[in-house]
Amino acid sequence: MTDLRDDIEWRITPAPVPYAEALAEMEARALAVAEGRAPELVWLLEHPAVYTGGTSADPSELRDPQFPVVQTGRGGRYTYHGPGQRIGYVVLDLNKRGRDVRQFVHGLEGWVIDTLGDLGITAFRAPGRVGIWTHLPAPLGAAPAEAKIGAIGVRVRRWVTLHGFSVNLSPNLSHFDGIVPCGLPDFAVTSAEMLGRPTDYATFDAALALRLAAFLQTHSISQQNWA
Repeated sequence: MTDLRDDIEWRITPAPVPYAEALAEMEARALAVAEGRAPELVWLLEHPAVYTGGTSADPSELRDPQFPVVQTGRGGRYTYHGPGQRIGYVVLDLNKRGRDVRQFVHGLEGWVIDTLGDLGITAFRAPGRVGIWTHLPAPLGAAPAEAKIGAIGVRVRRWVTLHGFSVNLSPNLSHFDGIVPCGLPDFAVTSAEMLGRPTDYATFDAALALRLAAFLQTHSISQQNWA
């Protein structure tokens, strides 16, 4: 499904898209955006099972990979993508939205955190740990443990953003065991399914869409905020 919202194409691809194919299409789109030949893009999709390594990936953190490993130009370390995980690729032109990568990442995190909140999942940023975090249910009297429910990884080329976020709705969490997720061995990963919240893509996508305007405006990356 494809439509345009305020000059941003909102695309949802229902069938799984191989990682290399999605990467090639996203990079071509980013170039077209930079050259003024195409509108900005938010692309929601799913990948077949794959591990991807960012620019800070350490090969020692490949524990026992069960699936192909692909090196990519995004920031960050190793992560897993697969069925049950919603991927969001965000191709925005920071030339017209403010050339502040840190603010863009902060806004991207906030967009996902707010969306999860609408689905009943209290999520948050963790100092020193990029990504989206939440609390696991804890036994009575015990402090809740923190677990990662979403990953953020971006790249900026000619001030156009590539890559974006992933959110665990209902993936097989054992697939993360093949790597040290995001280089953080002391923290678990979790999912909406584990927390007893909605896991279908349609519900998540609709909640995300309702927060799009706030992402562009409230988080200081809209053009009017940079006039």
